[in-house]
Amino acid sequence: MHDLSQAHTSTDHTAAPNDRATVLVVDFGAQYAQLIARRVRELSVYSEIVPNRISANEIAERAPAAIILSGGPASVHVEGAPQLDPAIFDLGVPILGICYGAQLIAQQLGGVVGRGMAGEYGRTQLERTGASLILPDDAPDEHECWMSHFDGITELPDGFVATATSAGAPVAVLENDERKIYGVQFHPEVVHSPHGMGALARFLHERADIAPDWAMSSVIDEQVALIREQVGDARVICGLSGGVDSSVAAALVHKAIGAQLTCIYVDTGLMRKNESEQVVETFRRNLGIELIHADEGASFFEALAGVTEPEAKRKAIGERFIRVFEKHTGGLTEAKFLVQGTLYPDLIESGGADGQASVIKSHHNVGGLPDDMELELIEPLRDLFKDEVRALGTELGLPDEMVWRQPFPGPGLGVRIIGEVTPERVALLQDADLIVREELKNAGLEREIWQSYAALLADVRSVGVMGDERTYGNPVVIRAVTSEDAMTADWARIPYETLEVMSQRIINEVDGVNRVVYDITSKPPGTIEWE
Repeated sequence: MHDLSQAHTSTDHTAAPNDRATVLVVDFGAQYAQLIARRVRELSVYSEIVPNRISANEIAERAPAAIILSGGPASVHVEGAPQLDPAIFDLGVPILGICYGAQLIAQQLGGVVGRGMAGEYGRTQLERTGASLILPDDAPDEHECWMSHFDGITELPDGFVATATSAGAPVAVLENDERKIYGVQFHPEVVHSPHGMGALARFLHERADIAPDWAMSSVIDEQVALIREQVGDARVICGLSGGVDSSVAAALVHKAIGAQLTCIYVDTGLMRKNESEQVVETFRRNLGIELIHADEGASFFEALAGVTEPEAKRKAIGERFIRVFEKHTGGLTEAKFLVQGTLYPDLIESGGADGQASVIKSHHNVGGLPDDMELELIEPLRDLFKDEVRALGTELGLPDEMVWRQPFPGPGLGVRIIGEVTPERVALLQDADLIVREELKNAGLEREIWQSYAALLADVRSVGVMGDERTYGNPVVIRAVTSEDAMTADWARIPYETLEVMSQRIINEVDGVNRVVYDITSKPPGTIEWE
């Protein structure tokens, strides 16, 4: 991918060969740009996200089968609002604008977008006003959709027709089939627009004439061929965290080059209970991957002594990770490549879509790379979303306990302890966290919950009564959320009976805890983690 490539990245267009149809999603700052790209892939069409500053020449070089303009937070009337290179409209590539993207089409092609209108937010009734080439034929003339806009299109550009309206959007759908340019004011990519996927499918398969031929099953063969070509007979190392991303990346590279791969698992002492043992066993015995187990818990606790501020913890953990990784890669002088489990959202969120080098997070995979480390990166998952990576892991034979492992922060339990991190506090939290996970499994809720854990308020004490005696212990917070991509999250409605068992077990089985609370804060305004 031209706009997302790093100076040292060795696998461009990893999931989309040049002969496969690609849809470019132009990002205008929408919180749903990634979701649009995912929905396109769900319709068996490959997609990539590109910045709104992309030029017509750059588009022409990439020869996409279609373009989708995302929504965005700005008003088209605000000075400096993002625009699209007008020459893109003349390339003959089918275009669909969503929300802000639809308004931009209207404004840039000679229509009028009204200012200061009533706006619509949330579920809205859409009314079909004419035969539409975008709205599904099976959608009722009046049906529900999801709107989120203030301005609205009031006058169409020449050559366009309006085929739907709503109370706050005089033109809710605009179409010019001759130029293959279309726009919808609503958000077809969200589940609250029940006929939205049908509208996207009509645009992709009928208006843009794209065959639904992209499938996850082809990614393995494509990646194996690319990795073998790039690596040759060189040695490759992988910084293994035990998480889904790095595990799937390691398994995929191992399938391609076998014994040429060495994985390094840095055990920080901050993992969940029994997790390190499971990671080591899975990779050594089940997958036969050479693994260096760097048991460095003591050095991490030393680095964290006296540190209480969350960001300072992250920096201390990240710095120690780099030093440990350097120590254990010192003997692999013949290694030329480093595998990372970077995902597509990582690239987008770190500035990759702007054509800049992607930023390696201080807590992601290998914890950041020293400036003088001369290794080329292999990032075989860099075009995939989390759900696609899970599917790939299953195809590669990884066990469910790894494929469906919940997202886990790079600094581990170090940022789930509010206060200083000590071995005793980590052991206490490991026990409490294990109970939360066990009871969610017993209740059959594992797959429904995006992330769940226990946090320890180590700097807080509360009075309790246990066995007719006064206690003065630490509270434990249970946190569980549902989400699709972690951009937003809602607190999970765990049955009271399950919460009651969790609370009883934690207080009875974990020494030093005398109170359990359940966090019912959504994101926003809160975050998923408690740091």
